[in-house]
Amino acid sequence: MGDVVRQDLFIRDELEKREYSILHRKAQKADQSRGRLYPEEECPLRTCYQRDRDRIVHSKAFRRLKHKTQVFLAPMGDHYRTRLTHTLEVSQIARAIGRALALNEDLIEAIALGHDLGHTPFGHGGEKVLNELMPGGFRHYEQSLRVVDVLEKNGRGLNLTYEVRDGIVKHSKGRWGSIPGEGENRPVTLEGQVVRVADIIAYLSHDLDDAMRAGVLKEQDIPREIVKWLGDRHSIRIHSLVLDVVRNSLDRDLEFIGFGDEMLQCVNQLRSFLFEQVYDSEILVAEIEKAGRVIKELFYIFMEDDRLFEQEIGAIRQNMPREQQVCDYIAGMTDRYALDLYKKLFLPRPWMKV
Repeated sequence: MGDVVRQDLFIRDELEKREYSILHRKAQKADQSRGRLYPEEECPLRTCYQRDRDRIVHSKAFRRLKHKTQVFLAPMGDHYRTRLTHTLEVSQIARAIGRALALNEDLIEAIALGHDLGHTPFGHGGEKVLNELMPGGFRHYEQSLRVVDVLEKNGRGLNLTYEVRDGIVKHSKGRWGSIPGEGENRPVTLEGQVVRVADIIAYLSHDLDDAMRAGVLKEQDIPREIVKWLGDRHSIRIHSLVLDVVRNSLDRDLEFIGFGDEMLQCVNQLRSFLFEQVYDSEILVAEIEKAGRVIKELFYIFMEDDRLFEQEIGAIRQNMPREQQVCDYIAGMTDRYALDLYKKLFLPRPWMKV
């Protein structure tokens, strides 16, 4: 048995040593991690970032992403993106960039798979409502960190490494934030910057694709300058964006991860186009407003009804603001769970007795 344990330890040690021979000198190495919130014994088989990736994939919050909105609320079609498929696309794109730049793919994958765990039901519409209701506001990237630090595993959290946690909380760019990130908003690792860029590549590409699938846009609606730069198909657009990131990041000797100046102009033009034609379109805004009312009514009733709170959420904790407990519960809901609960609490039921 002792020989087996030593061989297992040798496996992780070898993986960590191998990183120095195959990764870029600026890549984050597993044995150079700043560590976890709470020290724990290392896994004999996996590096710390491989272990973080596995913890995220096996978490309840990760499984719930399959029934959370990306852009189109509670879509009935099988081919619209959900928050889970978005996460997988971000991971795939980020790993492709990371592999081309000889960065740490395990760290990249862990950040990518965990970056949206704190997203609300009904996408950014749900986030906007909770931001209005919560003292101090609500931001999904901060909630993602709260999920992995506090909420998962019945309050014990996942105890992830510093680098994964940093990449998760710094992945978001807002509406017009700098793509690489500036100052304190820039991830401390190049791997975190890769995920930040991959996130925008993924959502710009697949949101455009879904908007055309939904009939909100037609191919001919896309500005000619964007088609000229990115191409006329979903796969070509992703390839163009990824290739530009890799080329320009290499040209800068990985000073930071990002687009070249001309491609950045194109990306910002595409962002503007999607906000005007899709995200802020009348049809989408109308549905988001309906979803917002669901979130608000659920929030208010849990704030006011002690019996319902204890029945659905659990005991009211005295060491945490009630608003935070309600927010955590609602933010963790899937679209369908929120709609079913709303129907149960606020809509009349058919009389069943005959």
